[in-house]
Amino acid sequence: MAGFKTALKESAAAGIALMISFAATNSAAQAEDRKLGYAVTMTAASDYMFRGISYTDNDPTVNLYNEINYGIVYLAFWTSTIDYYPYGNWEQDVYLGFRPVTGPVSWDVSANYYMYGNKDKGQFGSTSDIAYAEFKIGASVTPVNNLTLGALVWLTPDQGYAATENVSYEATASYQLKQIGVFTPTVSGLIGYSHSGTNEYYPTGYWVGQQSYTYWNAGLKLDVEKFFMDFRYWDTTIDDPLASSRFVFSVGVNLLP
Repeated sequence: MAGFKTALKESAAAGIALMISFAATNSAAQAEDRKLGYAVTMTAASDYMFRGISYTDNDPTVNLYNEINYGIVYLAFWTSTIDYYPYGNWEQDVYLGFRPVTGPVSWDVSANYYMYGNKDKGQFGSTSDIAYAEFKIGASVTPVNNLTLGALVWLTPDQGYAATENVSYEATASYQLKQIGVFTPTVSGLIGYSHSGTNEYYPTGYWVGQQSYTYWNAGLKLDVEKFFMDFRYWDTTIDDPLASSRFVFSVGVNLLP
Protein backbone atom coordinates (compact mmCIF):
# COMPACT_ATOMS: atom_id res chain seq x y z
CA MET A 1 0.00 0.00 0.00
CA ALA A 2 2.84 2.40 0.80
CA GLY A 3 4.30 1.84 -2.64
CA PHE A 4 0.91 2.47 -4.25
CA LYS A 5 0.46 5.74 -2.33
CA THR A 6 3.95 6.85 -3.31
CA ALA A 7 3.27 6.09 -6.98
CA LEU A 8 -0.02 7.97 -6.85
CA LYS A 9 1.59 11.01 -5.23
CA GLU A 10 4.46 10.98 -7.73
CA SER A 11 1.98 10.74 -10.63
CA ALA A 12 -0.07 13.63 -9.22
CA ALA A 13 3.06 15.75 -8.76
CA ALA A 14 4.10 14.99 -12.34
CA GLY A 15 0.65 16.02 -13.52
CA ILE A 16 0.84 19.35 -11.67
CA ALA A 17 4.31 20.01 -13.09
CA LEU A 18 2.96 19.20 -16.54
CA MET A 19 0.12 21.71 -16.13
CA ILE A 20 2.51 24.47 -15.04
CA SER A 21 4.81 23.71 -17.96
CA PHE A 22 1.93 23.89 -20.43
CA ALA A 23 0.68 27.16 -19.00
CA ALA A 24 4.14 28.70 -19.35
CA THR A 25 4.97 27.46 -22.85
CA ASN A 26 1.62 27.71 -24.59
CA SER A 27 0.27 31.11 -23.55
CA ALA A 28 1.97 33.05 -26.34
CA ALA A 29 1.50 30.38 -28.98
CA GLN A 30 -2.23 30.13 -28.31
CA ALA A 31 -2.91 33.87 -28.04
CA GLU A 32 -4.04 34.16 -31.64
CA ASP A 33 -6.42 31.18 -31.30
CA ARG A 34 -8.42 32.53 -28.37
CA LYS A 35 -12.09 32.55 -29.26
CA LEU A 36 -15.28 31.36 -27.61
CA GLY A 37 -16.65 28.01 -28.80
CA TYR A 38 -19.44 25.60 -27.93
CA ALA A 39 -20.14 21.88 -28.32
CA VAL A 40 -23.36 20.02 -27.54
CA THR A 41 -23.83 16.27 -28.14
CA MET A 42 -26.82 14.05 -27.29
CA THR A 43 -26.35 10.27 -27.16
CA ALA A 44 -28.48 7.18 -26.50
CA ALA A 45 -26.85 3.79 -25.88
CA SER A 46 -27.82 0.23 -25.04
CA ASP A 47 -25.58 0.39 -21.93
CA TYR A 48 -23.44 2.88 -20.00
CA MET A 49 -19.95 1.43 -19.63
CA PHE A 50 -17.53 3.03 -17.18
CA ARG A 51 -14.13 1.39 -17.60
CA GLY A 52 -15.83 -1.84 -18.61
CA ILE A 53 -18.46 -1.85 -15.85
CA SER A 54 -22.16 -1.27 -16.54
CA TYR A 55 -23.50 1.72 -14.62
CA THR A 56 -27.08 1.10 -15.80
CA ASP A 57 -27.47 -2.51 -14.60
CA ASN A 58 -27.12 -3.69 -18.23
CA ASP A 59 -29.94 -1.37 -19.38
CA PRO A 60 -30.02 1.54 -21.90
CA THR A 61 -28.99 5.10 -21.09
CA VAL A 62 -29.26 8.61 -22.52
CA ASN A 63 -26.79 11.43 -21.91
CA LEU A 64 -26.04 15.03 -22.87
CA TYR A 65 -22.62 16.67 -23.23
CA ASN A 66 -22.25 20.47 -23.09
CA GLU A 67 -18.93 22.26 -23.54
CA ILE A 68 -17.78 25.87 -23.52
CA ASN A 69 -14.23 26.45 -24.69
CA TYR A 70 -11.97 29.46 -25.08
CA GLY A 71 -8.69 28.84 -26.83
CA ILE A 72 -7.19 25.72 -25.23
CA VAL A 73 -9.31 25.96 -22.04
CA TYR A 74 -12.69 24.22 -21.70
CA LEU A 75 -15.49 23.76 -19.17
CA ALA A 76 -17.83 20.83 -19.83
CA PHE A 77 -20.91 19.24 -18.26
CA TRP A 78 -21.97 15.63 -18.91
CA THR A 79 -25.37 14.41 -17.68
CA SER A 80 -26.51 10.78 -17.87
CA THR A 81 -29.10 8.34 -16.59
CA ILE A 82 -27.64 5.49 -14.50
CA ASP A 83 -28.76 2.59 -12.30
CA TYR A 84 -25.84 1.66 -10.08
CA TYR A 85 -25.81 1.19 -6.31
CA PRO A 86 -25.32 3.38 -4.37
CA TYR A 87 -25.24 6.21 -6.92
CA GLY A 88 -28.97 6.48 -7.70
CA ASN A 89 -30.52 7.18 -11.10
CA TRP A 90 -28.53 10.09 -12.53
CA GLU A 91 -24.94 11.29 -12.86
CA GLN A 92 -23.67 14.81 -13.37
CA ASP A 93 -20.03 15.34 -14.30
CA VAL A 94 -18.11 18.60 -14.47
CA TYR A 95 -14.80 18.85 -16.37
CA LEU A 96 -12.36 21.75 -16.27
CA GLY A 97 -9.30 21.35 -18.45
CA PHE A 98 -7.17 22.46 -21.35
CA ARG A 99 -5.95 20.98 -24.65
CA PRO A 100 -2.53 22.34 -25.61
CA VAL A 101 -0.44 21.10 -28.51
CA THR A 102 3.33 20.62 -28.25
CA GLY A 103 4.89 19.59 -31.53
CA PRO A 104 3.15 16.42 -32.76
CA VAL A 105 1.48 15.74 -29.38
CA SER A 106 -2.07 16.88 -28.57
CA TRP A 107 -2.75 16.97 -24.82
CA ASP A 108 -5.93 16.85 -22.76
CA VAL A 109 -5.43 17.61 -19.06
CA SER A 110 -8.45 18.06 -16.79
CA ALA A 111 -9.90 17.96 -13.29
CA ASN A 112 -13.17 16.00 -13.20
CA TYR A 113 -15.90 16.02 -10.54
CA TYR A 114 -18.63 13.35 -10.49
CA MET A 115 -21.97 13.88 -8.71
CA TYR A 116 -24.82 11.39 -8.31
CA GLY A 117 -28.54 11.35 -7.55
CA ASN A 118 -28.58 9.20 -4.42
CA LYS A 119 -30.63 11.02 -1.77
CA ASP A 120 -30.73 8.15 0.71
CA LYS A 121 -29.63 9.33 4.17
CA GLY A 122 -28.55 5.92 5.35
CA GLN A 123 -25.39 4.65 6.98
CA PHE A 124 -23.08 6.68 4.76
CA GLY A 125 -25.08 9.90 4.43
CA SER A 126 -26.40 11.61 1.31
CA THR A 127 -25.27 12.64 -2.17
CA SER A 128 -22.28 14.67 -0.99
CA ASP A 129 -20.70 11.53 0.42
CA ILE A 130 -20.54 9.77 -2.95
CA ALA A 131 -19.46 12.71 -5.13
CA TYR A 132 -15.75 12.49 -5.93
CA ALA A 133 -12.98 14.07 -7.99
CA GLU A 134 -10.24 12.70 -10.22
CA PHE A 135 -7.63 14.02 -12.63
CA LYS A 136 -6.91 13.10 -16.24
CA ILE A 137 -3.70 13.41 -18.28
CA GLY A 138 -4.11 12.40 -21.91
CA ALA A 139 -1.88 12.61 -24.97
CA SER A 140 -2.37 11.62 -28.61
CA VAL A 141 -0.34 11.61 -31.82
CA THR A 142 -1.11 11.00 -35.50
CA PRO A 143 1.98 9.21 -36.86
CA VAL A 144 0.38 8.67 -40.30
CA ASN A 145 -2.71 10.03 -41.99
CA ASN A 146 -6.00 8.92 -40.37
CA LEU A 147 -4.27 6.93 -37.58
CA THR A 148 -4.42 8.33 -34.04
CA LEU A 149 -2.68 6.73 -31.05
CA GLY A 150 -3.38 7.86 -27.51
CA ALA A 151 -2.51 7.27 -23.85
CA LEU A 152 -4.38 8.38 -20.74
CA VAL A 153 -3.76 8.29 -17.00
CA TRP A 154 -6.60 8.78 -14.49
CA LEU A 155 -5.61 9.70 -10.91
CA THR A 156 -8.15 9.45 -8.09
CA PRO A 157 -7.26 10.45 -4.50
CA ASP A 158 -8.74 8.53 -1.56
CA GLN A 159 -12.16 10.05 -0.79
CA GLY A 160 -13.56 7.61 1.73
CA TYR A 161 -16.87 6.01 0.79
CA ALA A 162 -16.93 7.89 -2.54
CA ALA A 163 -13.67 6.43 -3.91
CA THR A 164 -10.44 4.82 -2.85
CA GLU A 165 -7.07 5.78 -4.29
CA ASN A 166 -7.12 4.74 -7.94
CA VAL A 167 -4.76 4.82 -10.89
CA SER A 168 -6.08 3.81 -14.32
CA TYR A 169 -4.02 3.59 -17.51
CA GLU A 170 -5.48 3.47 -21.00
CA ALA A 171 -4.05 3.06 -24.50
CA THR A 172 -6.20 3.88 -27.51
CA ALA A 173 -5.98 3.58 -31.28
CA SER A 174 -8.31 4.71 -34.06
CA TYR A 175 -8.15 4.67 -37.84
CA GLN A 176 -10.50 6.57 -40.15
CA LEU A 177 -11.35 4.58 -43.27
CA LYS A 178 -12.33 5.86 -46.69
CA GLN A 179 -15.82 7.29 -46.96
CA ILE A 180 -18.50 4.83 -48.06
CA GLY A 181 -21.45 6.68 -49.55
CA VAL A 182 -22.65 9.11 -46.88
CA PHE A 183 -20.81 7.23 -44.10
CA THR A 184 -17.37 8.07 -42.69
CA PRO A 185 -16.27 4.90 -40.84
CA THR A 186 -13.68 4.79 -38.04
CA VAL A 187 -12.40 1.63 -36.35
CA SER A 188 -11.03 2.04 -32.84
CA GLY A 189 -10.04 0.18 -29.71
CA LEU A 190 -8.99 0.71 -26.10
CA ILE A 191 -7.22 -1.33 -23.48
CA GLY A 192 -7.06 -0.19 -19.87
CA TYR A 193 -5.80 -1.32 -16.49
CA SER A 194 -7.11 0.01 -13.19
CA HIS A 195 -5.62 -0.48 -9.73
CA SER A 196 -7.27 0.74 -6.53
CA GLY A 197 -6.15 1.01 -2.96
CA THR A 198 -8.31 -0.08 -0.03
CA ASN A 199 -9.85 1.79 2.88
CA GLU A 200 -12.34 1.12 5.67
CA TYR A 201 -15.24 1.09 3.20
CA TYR A 202 -13.55 -1.00 0.49
CA PRO A 203 -11.23 -3.46 2.22
CA THR A 204 -11.22 -5.85 -0.78
CA GLY A 205 -11.16 -3.37 -3.65
CA TYR A 206 -13.25 -0.67 -5.24
CA TRP A 207 -14.26 -2.10 -8.64
CA VAL A 208 -17.09 -4.60 -7.98
CA GLY A 209 -15.00 -5.99 -5.15
CA GLN A 210 -11.80 -6.11 -7.25
CA GLN A 211 -8.63 -4.23 -6.42
CA SER A 212 -7.30 -4.35 -9.98
CA TYR A 213 -8.53 -5.48 -13.39
CA THR A 214 -8.06 -5.07 -17.13
CA TYR A 215 -10.73 -3.83 -19.53
CA TRP A 216 -10.90 -3.32 -23.28
CA ASN A 217 -13.18 -2.50 -26.19
CA ALA A 218 -13.12 -2.50 -30.00
CA GLY A 219 -15.66 -1.21 -32.45
CA LEU A 220 -16.80 0.71 -35.51
CA LYS A 221 -18.16 4.27 -35.58
CA LEU A 222 -20.10 5.64 -38.54
CA ASP A 223 -20.40 9.43 -38.97
CA VAL A 224 -23.04 11.00 -41.20
CA GLU A 225 -22.66 14.78 -41.03
CA LYS A 226 -23.76 15.66 -37.46
CA PHE A 227 -25.09 12.15 -36.69
CA PHE A 228 -23.13 9.08 -35.60
CA MET A 229 -23.61 5.40 -34.75
CA ASP A 230 -21.20 3.21 -32.78
CA PHE A 231 -21.05 -0.62 -32.59
CA ARG A 232 -18.67 -1.75 -29.82
CA TYR A 233 -17.59 -4.92 -28.00
CA TRP A 234 -16.62 -4.61 -24.32
CA ASP A 235 -15.00 -7.08 -21.92
CA THR A 236 -13.03 -7.18 -18.65
CA THR A 237 -11.16 -9.64 -16.43
CA ILE A 238 -13.85 -9.24 -13.72
CA ASP A 239 -16.17 -12.22 -13.26
CA ASP A 240 -19.40 -10.33 -12.59
CA PRO A 241 -22.62 -9.74 -14.60
CA LEU A 242 -21.99 -5.97 -14.56
CA ALA A 243 -18.55 -6.42 -16.15
CA SER A 244 -19.12 -9.36 -18.48
CA SER A 245 -18.56 -9.27 -22.25
CA ARG A 246 -21.21 -7.49 -24.32
CA PHE A 247 -21.94 -5.52 -27.46
CA VAL A 248 -22.98 -1.90 -26.94
CA PHE A 249 -24.76 0.13 -29.60
CA SER A 250 -24.99 3.92 -29.39
CA VAL A 251 -26.44 6.62 -31.61
CA GLY A 252 -26.11 10.37 -31.25
CA VAL A 253 -26.14 13.80 -32.80
CA ASN A 254 -23.77 16.77 -32.48
CA LEU A 255 -26.20 19.64 -31.91
CA LEU A 256 -23.44 22.28 -31.81
CA PRO A 257 -21.36 23.40 -33.57
